[in-house]
Amino acid sequence: MATFRADLHVHTVLSPCAEIEMIPPLIVAEALERGITLIAITDHNGTANISAVQEAAAGSGLTVLPGMELQTREDVHVLCLFDTLEQAQAWQALVDQALPPLRNQPEYFGDQLIVDKEGDFIAREERLLLVATSFSLEEAWQRVTDLGGLFIPAHVDRKTFGLIETLGFVPPTLPIEALEISRHLKPNQIPSRLPQISGYPLIQSGDVHRLEEFLGSTFFEMDAPTIAEIRMALRGEKGRSCRILSTTTVPSATDC
Repeated sequence: MATFRADLHVHTVLSPCAEIEMIPPLIVAEALERGITLIAITDHNGTANISAVQEAAAGSGLTVLPGMELQTREDVHVLCLFDTLEQAQAWQALVDQALPPLRNQPEYFGDQLIVDKEGDFIAREERLLLVATSFSLEEAWQRVTDLGGLFIPAHVDRKTFGLIETLGFVPPTLPIEALEISRHLKPNQIPSRLPQISGYPLIQSGDVHRLEEFLGSTFFEMDAPTIAEIRMALRGEKGRSCRILSTTTVPSATDC
């Protein structure tokens, strides 16, 4: 078994609310400096910068999982994590059909930049990404699962786009494998503050929109940084495990 220090919720400059510093080489350097060995790139409804971050991380010891932060019809944010870029691209094709035909307004929402592994400009994403798709939670779960992905409701304790604030509960018919809590909630606070999520496997992420927001408080004990291994770790199967440890620096996160 190996220990992987993880942050599975990282944005790039493709997300309109991310800072301009969120480019591949700086993301990789910051994660490594903090001892983080596993990240997922999870831009808002978009996947165009995943390959650039993976290329920037090649040979560095940092694993970069392909992902997305989906906004469902209910205005709930969900992490959709995959093993391969091909899976993420297949998911993107479905999300493209579920996005409304709206153009981004950079002066209001922020720029949506596609970059290369050095962080140099390639193009602008003209569609508005910071918007709800037509997928319900159940529909999104089914499609992500069918593609072999892992579906984790994001920052469930947050007032904006969090599952509990939005719905008030975890849908009992939805086979949720894990929930993400924000940096503002400690696991020992859950029984008193959010009893609805007691008993669910948990991860904690930085929801990184700025380099200083990397958290790295989730630790996986597993054989390899794959979705199958993460699933086993979340379930505590075959010697795998997942735990959240406190961090010394907890900067304020960007809410979007």
